[in-house]
Amino acid sequence: MKSEFRSGFVTLIGRPNVGKSTLMNQLVGEKIAIMSDKPQTTRNRIQSILTKEDFQVVFIDTPGIHKPKHKLGRYMVKVAETTLNEVDIVLMLVEPTTTIGQGDRIVLAALENVKTPVILVINKIDTIEKQALLEVIDSYKDAYNFAEIIPISAYTGENCDRLLEVIRERLPEGPQYFPADMITDQPEKQLVGELIREKALHLLQQEIPHGIAVEIESMKSREGQDIIDINAVIYCERDSHKAIIIGKQGSMLKQIGSRSRRDIERLLGSKVFLDIWVKVKKNWRDDDFILKNFGFDPKSI
Repeated sequence: MKSEFRSGFVTLIGRPNVGKSTLMNQLVGEKIAIMSDKPQTTRNRIQSILTKEDFQVVFIDTPGIHKPKHKLGRYMVKVAETTLNEVDIVLMLVEPTTTIGQGDRIVLAALENVKTPVILVINKIDTIEKQALLEVIDSYKDAYNFAEIIPISAYTGENCDRLLEVIRERLPEGPQYFPADMITDQPEKQLVGELIREKALHLLQQEIPHGIAVEIESMKSREGQDIIDINAVIYCERDSHKAIIIGKQGSMLKQIGSRSRRDIERLLGSKVFLDIWVKVKKNWRDDDFILKNFGFDPKSI
């Protein structure tokens, strides 16, 4: 007798920069969420979809839970915390350290009243020895009543198949929510904007990236040609940041543009002409009106 189809929603939480987006992209097999070595790169709930013959899982990659410093930060934390009781499974990602740091304790505190099963995922096991891993597991097993503890490497894919099997086993029986060939519910414009922001995060100095946002002003196909024209604006908070983003004789902006274009062309399956401008919106991360225009609306959570 054929087993029933399973489906459900899984959220990935953890402190910033623990590898949530890398894991989601590894499991789904496509680059959906922005990845960077700088924290707080995911600002909204990104939904990606994995469909197999007997199950479908919708992954929700939330912003890292942290102590917020501005309205954008408070929005990001609220987005993350709101998802915890709305899903079927919570994956808490941590790094393989024997000491539970303040950032992880903030996440554990957010889980105190959560009734959803929580699976502890110890990421980056490719960076430590097996004996050290056992010590990490011992450190965490008494910190919270985890449903499972699974060590993985999101970067290499080690043990990710086991994690996926555990997820499948814990999903409830349910319908196929999305078409089998659909891998994300995010609009193309948003994905394009996130790809541009990702390249900026990789290339710019530490004090700038979280003060930038990317808006796609227009995205149109050229009539009779396999070319998409995209006009984008990178917003920053200071004139000095604008100068750094543009770079000497436009060198930095050219790098951001050329690296972005390659990924955008892969995403859209078409040649792209990308025109990027840089504008200043002072203190936009604390301006309710601007935050709403950029899609960060607390009332929508």
